[in-house]
Amino acid sequence: MASSVITQSARSSFRWLLASSSRYYSPLLTVSLILPLLVLLAAGFVFPMLRLIDISMPGDAPFSTYLRVFENPLYVEVLLRTFRTAAIVTIACFLIGYPTAYMIAHMRGWSAKLGMACMFVPLWTSILVRSYVWIVLLGRNGIINNSLMELGLISTPLKMLYTEGAVVLAMTHVLMPFMILPIHSALRSVPGTYEQAARNLGAGPIATFWRVTFPLSLPGVFAGCVICFILAIGFYITPALVGGPSALMMATLIGQQTIVLLDWPFAAALSVVLLTATLLLVLIFRRALSFSKGLNSVY
Repeated sequence: MASSVITQSARSSFRWLLASSSRYYSPLLTVSLILPLLVLLAAGFVFPMLRLIDISMPGDAPFSTYLRVFENPLYVEVLLRTFRTAAIVTIACFLIGYPTAYMIAHMRGWSAKLGMACMFVPLWTSILVRSYVWIVLLGRNGIINNSLMELGLISTPLKMLYTEGAVVLAMTHVLMPFMILPIHSALRSVPGTYEQAARNLGAGPIATFWRVTFPLSLPGVFAGCVICFILAIGFYITPALVGGPSALMMATLIGQQTIVLLDWPFAAALSVVLLTATLLLVLIFRRALSFSKGLNSVY
């Protein structure tokens, strides 16, 4: 399923490139220009994916690894937890990131430069460092528990670390820039005259935002949601550091099967299942939001 989707996507992209460039270049020149990119794509993505699918299907029992994934309720639970956590993180990033991007997009002068710096500085910091900070904050002897106990609000430390909530909080913090940047870019591309025209026609601030600004920023919202959702599904470092057995995710499970148990066929099967489910959800998400003409401009 995953290989067919990848092949169809590559064929459609290749036909689109030929059709769009035929107005300016000959077909031979077009093929020669995009050939290095196709070779790089095949060597860096298509071949490893086909190799992964081949590893997941051993010769004696090709589908035994996939049956093992769905026969054990633990693996199905981990898969569902992964998508649930990714969805919660994506929604949290959107609810916090959109107002932040809107505020930065409407800043001027030094405040705009400061806002841009606040967006880019987290990207320059290691994910390992940003994830480890939450251990210092949420631990039993961490800053939050010590502060609450000194204020007399609690008598015993709260269990905040190694929970699903800690994973969601840390992943939201790490992925926030990937939601803010596309939305900020989309908001900056909206001409200010559109909002002025809406205000001149009698629309209030709220109506102007919902009928003009927000619909025109949907390409950035869609791009940010897809980026955050896909990155959250494959997160490994953050769940491994701040999550416990109750917050086990697919990336951590695949890492255990690969490094600890050395069960490469089963780890490959888990990876293929995760990739296929991700592709299906992205296609469904794109189709569900294709009512907006602006969303189609993302592709």
